[in-house]
Amino acid sequence: MTADAARDAGKLHLHLISDSTGETLESVAKAGLARFEGAQAIRHFWPMVRSEGHLDRVIEEIARRPGLVIYTLVDGGVRDRLEQRCATLGLPLVSPLDPTISALSELLGQAATRRPGRQHVMDQAYFRRVDAINYTMVHDDGAGHDDWEEADIVLAGVSRTSKTPTSIYLANRGYKTANIPIVPQSPPPASLFHLKNPLIVGLTTAPDRLMMIRRNRLLTLGQTADTEYVDISRIEAEVAYARRMFADHEITVIDVTRRSIEETAAAIINLYQAREDAGEGKSE
Repeated sequence: MTADAARDAGKLHLHLISDSTGETLESVAKAGLARFEGAQAIRHFWPMVRSEGHLDRVIEEIARRPGLVIYTLVDGGVRDRLEQRCATLGLPLVSPLDPTISALSELLGQAATRRPGRQHVMDQAYFRRVDAINYTMVHDDGAGHDDWEEADIVLAGVSRTSKTPTSIYLANRGYKTANIPIVPQSPPPASLFHLKNPLIVGLTTAPDRLMMIRRNRLLTLGQTADTEYVDISRIEAEVAYARRMFADHEITVIDVTRRSIEETAAAIINLYQAREDAGEGKSE
């Protein structure tokens, strides 16, 4: 297959075939594409493919838009058929989990399960995530401070330091997360500094970057960017106020200036796990 045949208007077709929801493949494809600056790809999702008949219908669609096939299939017959059809069509394909599963099988001394989608069963971890998401959604932006003690993590920071998206990301990892804006004119409730169970983390960022984020936010909303909200001297004062507050109460600070949401969340999770390992947090 030529490169021209695999592209449509300069875009590569990626076919993600899974016998489950396809979430794993989506993450793999996203991570892989991130390594190629300017790469444009059209991702086609083919979830819950568990029979040869279903696979044949998918292959017909793939043949019309050839490209790279990335798959996670447990059933041996379906896998073999996919590999045979792709070889006939000259399509490149890869199973990204195979090396990991093979290594684990050798180390554990047992064969991998043949049940597709087992990672999505509704086990205790699943219900913990659901509970964490529900908690986080109703404890956004300072709400529900009366029961912050139930949180695993509480994030604090001035406006537009990614508190909400970071909280949601953490919730999807199973951590009940509350967040509160730090506003000099309206200090947080004193209870914030007396919490025993949650890990409290202060988020901060460079004032000039914060000004740009706030300005873009206002423009996106169709509002004027000529307000105190984006005044650099006021922003510098807000950031300094928050930093002093964090220092006075010995709150761990993470600078999000050059961090993505995922990187910030990873740093927070590391802090939380280190705290748990030290025996200072809530026992499971």
